[in-house]
Amino acid sequence: QVQLVESGGGLVQPGGSLRLSCTASGIRFSIKTMGWYRQAPGKQREWVATITSGGSTMYPDSVKGRFTISRDNAKSMVYLQMNSLKPEDTAVYYCNTIPITKDYWGQGTQVAVSS
Repeated sequence: QVQLVESGGGLVQPGGSLRLSCTASGIRFSIKTMGWYRQAPGKQREWVATITSGGSTMYPDSVKGRFTISRDNAKSMVYLQMNSLKPEDTAVYYCNTIPITKDYWGQGTQVAVSS
């Protein structure tokens, strides 16, 4: 049984930082390309970051230079360090494989950026 469990969200002021974590079980994590996604209220889910099995990373322009994805294969975990947060970063954040495996969606972790 595959489980992806996200954690680390919270309320932060604009300009602040958060570090999200995702713990994977039931998959061969080390060979998977992993990603972070987010869904803001009333909007479609969007891609936020990618990390390959070899550690290469990619980001959309909206978060490039502010967000950093990393992974620890020994712990089957993927992280998202988010700096210089903006109100528009407010969303529920999810991890999943890339390409997406729809059965793998977890509950996500809520990030709210507000003063």
